[in-house]
Amino acid sequence: MSKIEEVKAKVEAGKAKLIPGLVQEALDEGNSAQSILQAMVESMGIVGDKFSAGELFVPEMLMAAKAMSKGVEILKPHFAGQSTSSYGTCVIGTVAGDLHDIGKNLVSMMIESAGFDIVNLGVDVSPAKFLEAVKENKNVTLVACSGLLTTTMPAMKETVQTLKSSGLTGFKVIVGGAPVTAELAASIGADGFAPDAGSAAVKAVELVKG
Repeated sequence: MSKIEEVKAKVEAGKAKLIPGLVQEALDEGNSAQSILQAMVESMGIVGDKFSAGELFVPEMLMAAKAMSKGVEILKPHFAGQSTSSYGTCVIGTVAGDLHDIGKNLVSMMIESAGFDIVNLGVDVSPAKFLEAVKENKNVTLVACSGLLTTTMPAMKETVQTLKSSGLTGFKVIVGGAPVTAELAASIGADGFAPDAGSAAVKAVELVKG
């Protein structure tokens, strides 16, 4: 098994203590930091799929995210010349009128472990506050809007439209939450949708890499 395969397996298994050493060994073998990061993102995708299928639960998912973030710490110096993260900044929040935090925080952790800097705005975030965060933070490449209540879908739509009509460019908008579907995401003008935290990280990278 190559070191990269080993890294993938151990991230998936949530072995946070073993990951820094393995990532270093993979680098020493001549693998690029980017390819190691990609392998870990793929692992998180598998974890996300298993989570969606009910084969894994939140604790295992958090352990995998922790393992990945340990690996990202080792890789960061190798992305020198770029910002500390390889994909820019992600602004994330739960939309106005919605106070659900756990799902958003899980998504936030997954997206961060995939190589984004995170600006977490918390819950009940107005469209204006999302917009302000995009203006105030450097290199925002992604805005993630979460909503778990059907009643807050109009607020999500307003948030996406406020961002899209702001004249600001350079970022994509991803939406998610229990009532959100790919059709809804498309109808309100979002660039992407993810059904769960694992796939959110994979989708985030896809959107930003274009």
